[in-house]
Amino acid sequence: MTPARTQDHHGSHRHLLWNPDDPGCPARAHVDAIIVPTNRHPAHLTEAARIAALLDCPLVTLHSGKYTSAREAARRLPRDTDLIAIEVPEQDALRLPDFETSRLLTGRFARNTDTSAKRNLALMLSHLVGWERVVFLDDDITVRQPEDLRTAAGLLSTYSAVGLSIGGFPDNSVVCHAYRRVDGDQQSFIGGGALAVEVTRHRSFFPNIYNEDWFYLLDAKAGLRQLAVTGEVVQKPYDPFRTPERARAEEIGDVLAEGVFWLLDQGRSVAEADLCHWADFLARRGRFIDHVLHLVQTSWNGDDGERDRMTAALRAARGRLSLIEPKLCQDFLGALAIDQERWQRHIDRLRKRPSVDSALDALTKPGRSPLVRHISESVL
Repeated sequence: MTPARTQDHHGSHRHLLWNPDDPGCPARAHVDAIIVPTNRHPAHLTEAARIAALLDCPLVTLHSGKYTSAREAARRLPRDTDLIAIEVPEQDALRLPDFETSRLLTGRFARNTDTSAKRNLALMLSHLVGWERVVFLDDDITVRQPEDLRTAAGLLSTYSAVGLSIGGFPDNSVVCHAYRRVDGDQQSFIGGGALAVEVTRHRSFFPNIYNEDWFYLLDAKAGLRQLAVTGEVVQKPYDPFRTPERARAEEIGDVLAEGVFWLLDQGRSVAEADLCHWADFLARRGRFIDHVLHLVQTSWNGDDGERDRMTAALRAARGRLSLIEPKLCQDFLGALAIDQERWQRHIDRLRKRPSVDSALDALTKPGRSPLVRHISESVL
């Protein structure tokens, strides 16, 4: 079947990445740490522990929520794991700057997860202990070839960040999953699920919004940073349509990211993301969601329950889209530029610490309790 296409949506941004051929790849490099944000049971960390052991590097696990803890991770994972397991408290306890993007996205547009805070905490830890090349992995990712991570680390000599292609279950937003299900021409981009970064040169941060990894890869003033893709990992399946709230919560981040990449795909600059651009793009987004909704209702040949759940998700996204104004989109990019400069100043003030333990003590605000952690003796 020929994939469905629409003029109101770009189903791929892969041409923005450099994809090296094997003969031209640089020498592989050592990975300083594997970093995994998690709120699931520590059994889901087994794969990351295996990879860290094979790469002979520490595994940093960042825990929050009722299903996981640093103590339980230490108990469940193999004893020979070089483990740094950290309990992540409320964000206001962490030694993070006050972000303009977070102040802007309040109320219905606020993101109620701590994934970005965990990743920013890991970036600060990396600076404090002197790690240069780290790999972010999600806890539902399987790495087929661990050497792919060393290859990605080697590419960081040239590129600010290097992603691995996500195989298995596609890495897309709920709306794009629905488009794919009705044979839409939809691919996935690189992201924080499997991403190698050079933290000393690439001084960006993860804003608290869906698609935070895309904004980490973006210079709000200059455009997309130098990026590459190599190797492949596999993401485990999940149900993107389990609740309409997922699509509703993703919409502001999906709109902002896709709206910026719409320009980049055409060789245009971020500076062109003015009010006129956002008014046009928001209209395009509405037509795209309506198009997918029409395809789901008229062309779907699968289970009726699945169709109903996709319909509910798309309507939730459409409802949230109706509340997004062009000025909010323009203001977000301005706030992102301010935050990126603020983050660089924040990182410049961090001073290297003599141990992981002392570095972790420096990651909460004065007067707040130190981070609860478990550190393997091999790391101390």
